[in-house]
Amino acid sequence: MDDATEESLKSNERLVPESELKKAQARIKELERVLGRKTMDVEILEEAVRIGREKKLISRAPLRKRSGGK
Repeated sequence: MDDATEESLKSNERLVPESELKKAQARIKELERVLGRKTMDVEILEEAVRIGREKKLISRAPLRKRSGGK
């Protein structure tokens, strides 16, 4: 046994198969990639709103409800 295995056994830690570890690491990498993309989307949309407000294309007042019961 290697030193890491002996240490984990002595401290009563669970051992995880290497395949599960690699699968979890791949999932983490994918989630980080998606998070980065969504963060970029939010930044782009925030900039678009800022530009729209500067050009007065977007009203800061809330939208009024339609008449007709809907």
